[in-house]
Amino acid sequence: MLKCVPCIYKKEAVRISNGNKIWTLKFSHNVSNKTPLVLLHGFGGGLGLWALNFGDLCTNRPVYAFDLLGFGRSSRPMFDSDAEEVENQFVESIEEWRCALGLDKVILLGHNLGGFLAAAYSLKYPSRVSHLILVEPWGFPERPDLADQDRPIPVWIRALGAALTPFNPLAGLRIAGPFGLSLVQRLRPDFKRKYSSMFEDDTVTEYIYHCNVQTPRPMLQRIGKMDPDLPVSVIYGARSCIDGSSGTSIQSVRPHSYVRTIAILGAGHYVYADQPEDFNHKVKEICDTVD
Repeated sequence: MLKCVPCIYKKEAVRISNGNKIWTLKFSHNVSNKTPLVLLHGFGGGLGLWALNFGDLCTNRPVYAFDLLGFGRSSRPMFDSDAEEVENQFVESIEEWRCALGLDKVILLGHNLGGFLAAAYSLKYPSRVSHLILVEPWGFPERPDLADQDRPIPVWIRALGAALTPFNPLAGLRIAGPFGLSLVQRLRPDFKRKYSSMFEDDTVTEYIYHCNVQTPRPMLQRIGKMDPDLPVSVIYGARSCIDGSSGTSIQSVRPHSYVRTIAILGAGHYVYADQPEDFNHKVKEICDTVD
């Protein structure tokens, strides 16, 4: 996934507690005096899905991306069976990662599930976040619609998902064994299309297949308790079927705080891959308000 990224980067397995490691990439054009941008990937993905964004985003500030604990090349520990505790495990792993790298404050950007975790982290550690950027955030309403944004998920896929443990919605890919990759290719052919300018083969669907995820608990009821001085930007794809009203809802529970909603024209749920140039421009614009 990273062989076509047009910039030099450093890779490291950052050690945190309980012997776990978080697979991390750092992109920088020798710029160290600006607040770093940290990217948290979404449901069923990993840091490689930011491949269309790294080169542009790191031109004037350090950019970090990592595989969340339990995803991609990071450690896969046993998670608690309680949703609140699972959330706390993720949040603490992000905080330990920050401490291990010696980062003071960051601009925290999360897509989908990463948006949920970025918000959860910002609730607990607001002094470490200069600006929170939520990209098509998942887990805000009570029942988020996780349907594919370019084509509906077939009934048999929904039935399979309903039969799986709620704390491992992609477990079916592993249960499917050698048929798991075909399952991803059938369910998400749009991934291959979105990254066609970089990869002609099945690199992207294979990458998705080898990642897994944990589910969160709703966030919208809690985000009103976030530090009122912490600015929040919400980015949506104009073509996305995910309810874009979360930005307005966040503003309603933070009436005296900075909340900005941005729609990216021509983009679906995977904004950063559908319209990478526009997405990168908007993110850099937000980052420039920090320093």
